[in-house]
Amino acid sequence: MPIEDRDDAYVITHALAKHTLSDLRSAETEQVAFRNGLVKLGRICGYEIIDGMMDTEYVSITTPLADTTGERVKGLDDVVIVNVLRAATPFVEGLLKAFPQARQGIVSAGRDESAGMDADGNFPISVDYVKLPELTPEDTVIVADPMLATGSTMAAVLEEVTEGAAPERLLALSAVAAPAGLVHVRESVPKADLLTVAVDERLDDDGYIVPGLGDAGDRAFGTK
Repeated sequence: MPIEDRDDAYVITHALAKHTLSDLRSAETEQVAFRNGLVKLGRICGYEIIDGMMDTEYVSITTPLADTTGERVKGLDDVVIVNVLRAATPFVEGLLKAFPQARQGIVSAGRDESAGMDADGNFPISVDYVKLPELTPEDTVIVADPMLATGSTMAAVLEEVTEGAAPERLLALSAVAAPAGLVHVRESVPKADLLTVAVDERLDDDGYIVPGLGDAGDRAFGTK
């Protein structure tokens, strides 16, 4: 199956997703290629979500020659994609190629690196800006962030998104995730389904994913 349930997370196993992620991991991949790779991976993930997590329904169709029965994906008009600034911007660009009619939200959130990790392996999170469309019980909400490290940022964003709202499905989508981060998000926001392309080995002492792919924001936007 292109999406496997591995207990700790759903993992996208599509060959092209793994191929693209390998390019993103390489230190030799430069800024433009890295950003384009995130767009490509977002598009693949979007199509895999449609294929593996959304239902279809039979519909009647009249072709130029006859009446027939076709199949359509249910809920494509009820998708909300939340961009966790800034690294998710090219990732979301790819998702929008799969979900062109999706409503969009933006959350600016980040961890306080200077404070360091606490004893539980989490960072204090600053949420600086939130702009979300109105959510309905029919919605599938995809919160996208390429890196799920400690899970502190993702958990904070998911809590912002679901405050006062109960969408039909809530997805936390990442390119790579650390086991500790998956545990933290699952315990903090149990209603969320965790979806990633790879579950990596561990976090280092600074809270970065190993082997990971470096700082996705810096690599995509040419900053340090």
